[in-house]
Amino acid sequence: EHEDTGLLLQPLLEGQNYGAAAADGTQCSSVSVSRSSPAKRDCLVVAVLCFGNLINFMDWFIVPGILLDIQKYFRLSDGKTGLLQTVFTLCYMLAAPIFGYLGDRYSRKIILAAGIFFWSGVTLGSSFITELHYSIFVLSRGLVGIGSASYSTVAPTIIADLFEEGKRTTVLSIFYIFIPVGSGCGYMLAAAMAKITGDWHWAFRVTPCMGGLALLLLILLVPHRIQRKTAAHRALSISGTIQRAPEKPEVHRTAKTTWCQDVGSLAKNCSFVCSSLGLTAMAFVTGALGMWVPLFLYRAQVVQGIVPPCLQESCNSSNSLIFGGITTGTGILGVIAGAEAARRLRKINNKADPLICATSMFISALCLYIALMVAQTNILSTFIFIAFGELFLSVNWAVVTDILLYVVTPRRQSTAIALQILVSHLLGDAGSPYLIGVISNAIQAKNIPSLQWSFRSMQYSFVICAFVGVFGGGFFLLTSFYVEEDRKEAQR
Repeated sequence: EHEDTGLLLQPLLEGQNYGAAAADGTQCSSVSVSRSSPAKRDCLVVAVLCFGNLINFMDWFIVPGILLDIQKYFRLSDGKTGLLQTVFTLCYMLAAPIFGYLGDRYSRKIILAAGIFFWSGVTLGSSFITELHYSIFVLSRGLVGIGSASYSTVAPTIIADLFEEGKRTTVLSIFYIFIPVGSGCGYMLAAAMAKITGDWHWAFRVTPCMGGLALLLLILLVPHRIQRKTAAHRALSISGTIQRAPEKPEVHRTAKTTWCQDVGSLAKNCSFVCSSLGLTAMAFVTGALGMWVPLFLYRAQVVQGIVPPCLQESCNSSNSLIFGGITTGTGILGVIAGAEAARRLRKINNKADPLICATSMFISALCLYIALMVAQTNILSTFIFIAFGELFLSVNWAVVTDILLYVVTPRRQSTAIALQILVSHLLGDAGSPYLIGVISNAIQAKNIPSLQWSFRSMQYSFVICAFVGVFGGGFFLLTSFYVEEDRKEAQR
């Protein structure tokens, strides 16, 4: 990997030559900057990226927030209902490698801007689709997934360029907090708009306005080119003077290797492969929970006699509001706790990151299993154990990404993130919502139609998520066996 090191240092060395030229009286591009100015700029960039991530995941979870209304509006079975999120995720994951390739070679700012504009426009358009055009509604969710992929693939690499390894985990934690926050806000926004207006279509007309604001901020505040902060860069900036590199577009990311060669190299990276499979298990569980939990809770409450069956057009959305709040709160706590645990435990164990992920997956699987078992008798206990399950799942978000960023060389990171997105969604949440729905349909078909079996079919199909969570913990344990060696190799 000596080629990588040369590519990374080349802009800095060229900057030094420019400084040397000044001694001979020639023009130079060195500029003196205060230490606070770049820091403020970096914070503004991160704030814009976090805002975009918030909207991205709000769009993602609008449909689950009003799932019962959509199911009644289009007259869908559980299987066809689950297809909505599956199509979204399939398009998302198939587009991710394309944007990963583009992000390693072209302007990432332009890619982000185009993605925000595209998904906001499609979301707005989907709010005008009638009940006779369900196939168009499905297509619109797929197109939104393509726009979202451009953002999720490229945005983390900009953060990786802005901050060195010590600060990067903290900043990534802040960025990834907006996954559960955005998801929870998506549920709450959808439920609130459906309740206020009496029409669920209005839930799809808020995030496009927020997307327009994010696009404007991106254009105004995010630089066109961002040079990776390295140890060499830090050494140059200690004196308060930074040599500006020649105006070449992201030289260190333009490598003389093909995409297939990059993929082949990543496939030999055991830490990357095992952690990606662990993330796949996380995605499977979160995809199924995110799609079906509000509906599952509603059916549990109907069986217990807490709420009546929904017969009118606008159904009770209180479960979506509560689950959205749980997702937001546990997400923030989980990401912060994961980052802090990683920061502290790395000092005493170099394998701390994958071990944290493995432990949290095992605990989460146990909590989710208990939640399913008590759902028919005690709804409060169900909420509590679901909250703990989501809390321990959220512990892993920033930690998994940080593992990738230090076991993969910088010029392959966009490609690595894109591949991780592809694998985790292909084998994870692309299929889990649909699979849960199909299993639920099959169980209902074998029994007499009733409210009891409507609940039990969902309960039994959900059990698979607990077992998948255990497998995820096992893959993170495997990661711990290779992470030290792969980290050293990436640094070389």
